[in-house]
Amino acid sequence: MSSPDPQVRAARNKSTSPPPRGPVVAVTGAASGVGALLTARLAASEEVKQVVAVDERRGECAEAEWHILDVRDPAIADRLRGADVVVHLALDLDLETDAAARTAYNVRGTQTVLTAAAAAGVHRVVLCTSTMVYGALPDNELPLSEDAELRATAEATGVGDLLEIERLARRAPRAHPGLNVTVVRPAVLVGGTDTALTRYFESPRLLVVAGSRPAWQFCHVEDLCSALEYAVLEKVDGELAVGCDGWLEQEEVEELSGIRRMELPSAVALGAAARLHRIGLTPSPAGDLAYTMYPWVVSGSRLHDAGWRPSYTNEEVLAQLLEEVSGRHTVAGRRLGRKDATAAGAAGATVALLGAAAVVRRARKARRRI
Repeated sequence: MSSPDPQVRAARNKSTSPPPRGPVVAVTGAASGVGALLTARLAASEEVKQVVAVDERRGECAEAEWHILDVRDPAIADRLRGADVVVHLALDLDLETDAAARTAYNVRGTQTVLTAAAAAGVHRVVLCTSTMVYGALPDNELPLSEDAELRATAEATGVGDLLEIERLARRAPRAHPGLNVTVVRPAVLVGGTDTALTRYFESPRLLVVAGSRPAWQFCHVEDLCSALEYAVLEKVDGELAVGCDGWLEQEEVEELSGIRRMELPSAVALGAAARLHRIGLTPSPAGDLAYTMYPWVVSGSRLHDAGWRPSYTNEEVLAQLLEEVSGRHTVAGRRLGRKDATAAGAAGATVALLGAAAVVRRARKARRRI
């Protein structure tokens, strides 16, 4: 008796093969950004049994099972039943969002997801914050250990929300015994992102505060997704920093970018930034400047010990960032339209805005002396 055709035999084997034995993974914020990339990555993985996608609109990944709802809705617990792992990526870090509304969404959303996951019998939740939670301080070691104290303050955009998410992560296992929480902290994220730190490279001059020593470490979104996948598959846990190996000094950034610096005294730069934000001219508070002044580079040793390696170098990610922001014009964190940039001259506008704030500050001091 002749044996079946090899293609027929392969088809039979495929039809009778058991389904993947990996975890069922739920991803919040799955329709866009990092959430969309991770959803597609996990859906294509042979190590993942199924992907449940949660967002306020349906995304493009047809292989995922979609549930359309706000992550603050307690009904999310029903959607998470049967999931082994939840990756919570539904965060609003948009510079233009009202700060109070942003905090309400980010903190309440995380609280609801953690509580719902525990109620649904999920055994692991993966949260994503940022290495910004370590704080940018002049006495930071280079690089920082992942176990370093979180010394950031709530003065920079979104950092207060991220610190609260970190606190929720630490409390969750005590409040919900059996729930494991992993926190992934990326460095400056690049790849379709818009933050105060990516806008720094949209300026015609790189603002450098006199006497500061910046150090730049980037993280490509694809590397973040691969690190999140490591956490999902339980190849690593705990508090994880993710980014390119090493860092770039400010001088290296200027040489690679071809953008010259504009150096200002600390009092002028910080005072101007605070004034411009207070009167609504810029979306970035003065606290964002610290992250361009002092180092906040991390080692990422836990992921490395687990066998993970970044696919991109700092130089490669910086090159991609510069390509993404090409043609954009930002002054002190505020985007200018093409007409504004042409009329004002972006470099001149930067000096004018910063100088105007400094002049106002000096004038007020002079009046107080009278």
